[in-house]
Amino acid sequence: MEANVIALSAEWENFFVAELGALAALTGLVVVAISINLSRILSFAQLPPRAGEALIMLVGAIVLASVALVPNQPSRLIGAEMAAVSLVMLLAPLVNQWRSWNSIAGVSPTKKYVRVLVTLTAGLPFLAAGVLLFSDSGAGLYWAAAGVIIAIVAGMWNTWILLVEILR
Repeated sequence: MEANVIALSAEWENFFVAELGALAALTGLVVVAISINLSRILSFAQLPPRAGEALIMLVGAIVLASVALVPNQPSRLIGAEMAAVSLVMLLAPLVNQWRSWNSIAGVSPTKKYVRVLVTLTAGLPFLAAGVLLFSDSGAGLYWAAAGVIIAIVAGMWNTWILLVEILR
């Protein structure tokens, strides 16, 4: 049985190339935000893990966009790659959040739940993309696109917190 190979159209290639550039720039901004405010970030128990979560989310999306651009991959392979990366994007931040849930003083339960929700919202579309592509459904590319866009929005939100909100 021959493997179904994903051949991206020019439109999909353009989309992933553009998003890869945006993700790389935003990841660089997060690194700058962390380096500029490192001492301030380290003074709040919830912020070092949050900075890590922002980087995991954005680097995960970079890896996923890069994987999508590898030519002539069997759909099962790209699906497995996306599913594996999405599990790291989901599990690493959720484990961080779970471990620090009770030790973070001054953060309301609502804010903690919002953080969990953002993690799930950013990671689950990539997991859906991986599962769909693994089962030879081209609809997985639409889920990957949604995940990339959500990762950019979530990355901007975390960058805002690490650059601006931290100074309030």
